Amino acid sequence: MNAPAPPSLRRPILELPDELISQIAAGEVVERPASVVRELVDNALDAGAKQVTVRLLAGGVRLIAVEDDGIGILAQELAVAFKRHATSKISNLIDLESVGTMGFRGEALAAINSIADCALLSRTAEQSSAWMLEGRTGELRPAARSQGTTVEVKELFYSTPARRKFLKTDATELAHCVEAVRRHALVRPDVGFAIWHEGKLVEQWRAGTLEQRLADVLGADFVAQSVAVQHRVGNIVVTGRAGIPDAARSRADQQFAYVNGRFVRDKVMTHAARSAYEDVLHGQRQPVYVLYLEMDPTRVDVNVHPTKIEVRFRDSREVHQAVRHAVENVLAVPRSADATAPQDAGPADEVLAAPSHSSAPTFASPPAPFRSWPQQAMHFNPPGIRVSDMEALWQAPRRQEAPTEPAPQVHTEATAAQPDAPASGTVWPLGRALAQLQGIYILAENAQGLIVVDMHAAHERIVYERLKNQWAAANPAQGDQPRAIASQPLLIPATFAATAQEISTAETCQDTLALLGLEITPFSHKTLAVRAVPTALALGDAVELARSVLAELAQHDASSVIQRAQHDILATMACHGAVRANRKLNLEEMNALLRQMEATDRSDQCNHGRPTWRQMSLRELDALFLRGR
Repeated sequence: MNAPAPPSLRRPILELPDELISQIAAGEVVERPASVVRELVDNALDAGAKQVTVRLLAGGVRLIAVEDDGIGILAQELAVAFKRHATSKISNLIDLESVGTMGFRGEALAAINSIADCALLSRTAEQSSAWMLEGRTGELRPAARSQGTTVEVKELFYSTPARRKFLKTDATELAHCVEAVRRHALVRPDVGFAIWHEGKLVEQWRAGTLEQRLADVLGADFVAQSVAVQHRVGNIVVTGRAGIPDAARSRADQQFAYVNGRFVRDKVMTHAARSAYEDVLHGQRQPVYVLYLEMDPTRVDVNVHPTKIEVRFRDSREVHQAVRHAVENVLAVPRSADATAPQDAGPADEVLAAPSHSSAPTFASPPAPFRSWPQQAMHFNPPGIRVSDMEALWQAPRRQEAPTEPAPQVHTEATAAQPDAPASGTVWPLGRALAQLQGIYILAENAQGLIVVDMHAAHERIVYERLKNQWAAANPAQGDQPRAIASQPLLIPATFAATAQEISTAETCQDTLALLGLEITPFSHKTLAVRAVPTALALGDAVELARSVLAELAQHDASSVIQRAQHDILATMACHGAVRANRKLNLEEMNALLRQMEATDRSDQCNHGRPTWRQMSLRELDALFLRGR
């Protein structure tokens, strides 16, 4: 018996109807109600609105209405507004390559109208009345409204009911809608925003200054726990605020990056910001920031995705460097200077000032593990250092066992004299050392109250920053080529099964790997062999190191990977070389450490991101002892 003939695979090529084309486009443009809110608020801002009101029902599924007081749309142009690829933002290729507006593709309203019941109400300053256009029927009729535009979107996805099954609860969809407006609010403090849900006011942000808007949207704590960013390099300007490491969060939910006023999710900017925090954050904590990047529109392509949330830079390296340096520079300034102004100080409070001369010893002599380095790379003796005093510190015996009685040990070193009386006009932000607790913490007094310093963490940062500076001075780049990190061959190469991406990266980045002190070569068509590793990491996991470096090289700029790898090695050395716990210091040595902290970049955190010091104000101390109650 003959089997039935298979159906013909040949199907005619047909031109799709406009409605189906719009619904296909809507699948990219409209993911959920928040996507509609974003597109409509974009249009409102492009129209010059100073007040934008968003009204929602059922999380935006039943109704999304966006009202603005912008310039409005002429009655004869309303009918064109719902057509595909109809826009007033661009008219030729030159306009497309230098987009200066939020919207420009001319497909959002058509896509939304194809999957929902839409209406457009608008009035210009020249018109005697407003006009309303029904999206389904195309009916145009006069209506009442002041100058501006209102877009109503009802019953989202009614024509594609399967899409509704992918939506979450009303509360979740509402949260996404609020987030969409919040992103606009953070970049346009000159515009007021209001969000209503089920007839109740959910959020309202009044027009004002940028600082006030940041406080209103992200909270006053964000402004208090962040530093202002202001950086210019060439034609790129980076502004905004970067949260201090202590304000980092477990989730990356407060990271806002903007390019020419447009909120973007861009790997270049995200990686640049993260790399600026790389040795001041503890564990997997996520930084918080709001960064605004302004650059020539012709050097950034915003026509990458229909949602316009992705961009492509003509020179991603210059953007990465600009963002990283902008954040690095402000994070480098020690925050100990903030402790100079007394809080709630009484008449008996004393402001501790530093002497104008540099009589205190510098806490900077290199530990023994580093003395094999070339002297030109390890010059740790600035003016005023007393090496003999510090050599005794490094060679002091380490306490091997805990005391019999578990009582706190406070060491004050009676033979050490207190610092001279403060000279007028200068201040010690971290105050005057009082004692050492359990060989771990330094207790100091400043204008605000009590300072507690983690001795090892603080000195680890000091040594690390000095190592970076000494390395840069002793290892200048040869043209564009930095000097290689010393490597050590492995007696037995470490092999591992590699992906095609890892093998390709290893083959194409041999020069970069050599600069990092790594030799990784193909062992077979599916295996790589690690034959040499950096000398300082010879005892580490060679395979894990190779995989992480190859992954970095596959995604990011080689120069930034090289710098980060060098810093990781120096950080490891600084950790092992910093003064250890249970070393007894006299008051002079404690004060020397405090003065070095005040003068060292990023001294508020150790190399692993842990805090190096904490302030307890007089108010907090009074509360502990119920004073004034």
